Amino acid sequence: MDRNVRRLLMENYTYEFFILTFPTHVKNKSNLSIVFVLLYMIAVLANAVTIIVIYNDQHLHTPMYLFLCNLAIIDIFYTTTTVPHLVHMLLSGDYTISFTQCFTQIYFFGFFASIEDLLLFIMAYDRYVAICHPLHYSNILSKSKCLMFLTIAWVLGALNSSFATFILAKIPMCYSNTASHFFCEFKTFEKISCPNVTYQLISYLEALTFGLGPFLGSIISYTKGIIVILHIKSSTGRRNAFSTCSSHLMVLTMTYGTFMTMYTIPPSKDTQVFELTLSVLYTTITPMLNPLIYSVRNKEVKRAILKLMGCRVKG
Repeated sequence: MDRNVRRLLMENYTYEFFILTFPTHVKNKSNLSIVFVLLYMIAVLANAVTIIVIYNDQHLHTPMYLFLCNLAIIDIFYTTTTVPHLVHMLLSGDYTISFTQCFTQIYFFGFFASIEDLLLFIMAYDRYVAICHPLHYSNILSKSKCLMFLTIAWVLGALNSSFATFILAKIPMCYSNTASHFFCEFKTFEKISCPNVTYQLISYLEALTFGLGPFLGSIISYTKGIIVILHIKSSTGRRNAFSTCSSHLMVLTMTYGTFMTMYTIPPSKDTQVFELTLSVLYTTITPMLNPLIYSVRNKEVKRAILKLMGCRVKG
């Protein structure tokens, strides 16, 4: 392509992007928007109830529930980053997004995704300490250390997303300004940006630091925890020990399963529908299911919810 033509195209692409959203007929857009509004409302309500319940119940003021409360806060912001603008596009029919809006969405999506990855690892470590070192739990995970872990996670998430977004914003779009997705994110621009070694390097570093690293840390924590559980002679003791980490294992599987599948498959037109499905899972379904999984499988949370509702609770 001629250099002047490419420069002219880049100038046009700088101002706005076109979001394709979903390959469905126009008349179905309103129905699709209703579905996403409902999913969003359930996700926000479920996570908000989790935060309120943990805040109001003194028995839940422990490291595990402090981390769970942070996860609920992140999930609210996480889904808010993508769904409201998607609904606006579906209802208005305006699928354009400015350069500033797009990269703001990229920043906040990367920010909350990075924190969630680190937080899931911290929660896995919490379960490891609770199972393997129960007598030293309060010392290893004191209030000051828990706050330090959370502060590190939020700061690293902000720095990581700032750096990645800044680098991505400097890479020109060579092929198109049309994103085959329903929101702006890092992988979206892999298909339309110019071949760039820096971008590829950052992608690999992102995957290792905020993907594979926390995932392996969580797996190691649970492997050690399960080994200890299997050596417990009492079946009741084993069952109680497994119940303390089963909910987190389900959330961990959902989150990393969708993320790793999404970011490891090579970009291709044939995988567009599959990628969109995975994106819906980790941007709307997972944040909605997280608090439901923790509340349904956790007696203390169910007890606190009933107490908050004014119901009589035995014991």
